[in-house]
Amino acid sequence: MNTIEFYNVKKKVKVKISTSDVKKVTYEKVSKAGKKTIRYGFKAKDEDGTNLAKFCSKSDYDSVK
Repeated sequence: MNTIEFYNVKKKVKVKISTSDVKKVTYEKVSKAGKKTIRYGFKAKDEDGTNLAKFCSKSDYDSVK
């Protein structure tokens, strides 16, 4: 079973979340000059209800199903 490591700000510790509980997200931004950039990331929820987010590379993003 694969896991992704997030940092829980409330607990101030790193937690591992199963990839089956992780949602893949993309953040698109257009600069004033008109250049479009895409950032890749993961979102999850810890067992105490804390929302977790982490930016990643495109290769890491593509490797998670």
